[in-house]
Order: sequence, then C-alpha cells, then structure tokens
Amino acid sequence: MRSEIIYGIHPVHEALRAGRRRIDRIYVGTDKPSERICTVLRMAEEKTVPISEVKPGFLRELCGTGVHQGLAAAVGAYPMIDIEDALSEISSRHPPAFFLVLDGITDPQNLGALLRTALCAGVHAVILPKDRSVQPNPTVCKASAGAMEHLRIARVTNVASCLKMLKQRRIWIVGLDPGGGTWMYDIDWSLPVAVVIGAESRGIRPLVKAQCDWLAAIPQASGFNSLNASVAGALVMYEVLRVRKCGCPPEPGA
Repeated sequence: MRSEIIYGIHPVHEALRAGRRRIDRIYVGTDKPSERICTVLRMAEEKTVPISEVKPGFLRELCGTGVHQGLAAAVGAYPMIDIEDALSEISSRHPPAFFLVLDGITDPQNLGALLRTALCAGVHAVILPKDRSVQPNPTVCKASAGAMEHLRIARVTNVASCLKMLKQRRIWIVGLDPGGGTWMYDIDWSLPVAVVIGAESRGIRPLVKAQCDWLAAIPQASGFNSLNASVAGALVMYEVLRVRKCGCPPEPGA
C-alpha cells in the first residue's frame, strides 16, 4: 500500500485528529519532546499508533527537510474525493455550496496557504486539476498547518468541463481576475458559488475563464497588481464568509 511521510507538529496532530487516512507510525526525533509533541504522542497512543524514537539526522533524511519540528508520521495516501460525491453531499447542505477551484497553482506554499484559508472560511470542497498543478503532498500539508487533513479535495481531468457540470447544478462560477469588470464586493456571495483562482503567473486559463459567470476584481489603491494567489484567494474567501455570516449581499443594481 502506498505511503508517504508528513512532518511537523500541526500536520501530524491534524492527521491524527481528522482520522481520514491510515497512520502507520509516528517518528519522534528528540530525547526531550516538548509539551506540544507530547500531546500528539498521547493522541497516537490512544489510537494505538506505533511510536519510534529516532535520531534527528534520521528524521531529517526521512522527511527530506530539516523543518520537521522533531515529529513525523508514515501515513497512507491522501484521501481524494470524487466530484460527484462532493456535489451529492453539498446539494443537501445549508449554507449554499461554496467550492474553491484552483486552476494550476504550482507553488506548494501558495496551495498550502489557500487550503488553510479554505478550511477557516468554510469552503465545502476544493477542486484541483490532475496536471500542471501541485498536488496535496507533505510539503503542502506542512504549509497548510495540517488544515489539508480536514478538507475535501477532488482532482479533475478538465477544469473547464468540471465548471460546466457545476453550472448545470445551478452553481455560479466566479473567476478572480485583476481585469475583471465586477468588484468582488458587488457579487452576491449568498448564492451557491465556485470561486476560481488561476495560476500565480498566468492567471485563469482562457477556456476556464470562458465558463465564468463573473470575473471579479479586488480593488487596489495602486495600479500595481501586488497580490499573490494565496492572498487574493484569502480576501475573496473571507468576503464570502462575511456575506453569509452577516446576511448582507449587495444591493440590486449596485
């Protein structure tokens, strides 16, 4: 069975807490674990997960990095979901559907930050393309501070076709674009929506952009587009959360 190594206190703790994938063994690379590490070890013991004490050098080699914080875990493959399953589950939910579609994010730090925000902002499911995109790997898990372990992530072959399917399910598609003709504050985020964020350098691809019902821009004081994908995504996701929590969609014709 396929396995991989996740590392860092938050990722290992959240993998244990989420309970969504197999955890084969915990590795501790310090003789005097901190209280935070001890908390994780107690949880592992409760779940009867084997624990091995190893030398720091071994842990560094195991993880392929020195930013492991003295803790790692051998785990099963990340549990991707099927997009149809996500749609079936979300159709019966309240509040309305909230998808995050990432069209070609290649920086694992950006993906991790986006996933962390997605969990905090109440995104129901994240959609990634199978190709030309970083996947939910241990680096992304670390960058998300373990938030990835709680999210439902679907991988699709064709993002444009996936958006067509979402539209057939009465989900509105909003692409984030600096040149968009609508301010993000003028979108009615109380509707079922899928927010599309493009690649760090080229933005949303033309075929994907063609499926968007709105292209939303983030107002900026400067003419320089200085927001990267993760920051821009955070602003929009929290605007969706704000509208849904406060019940204050834009005025008609605004």
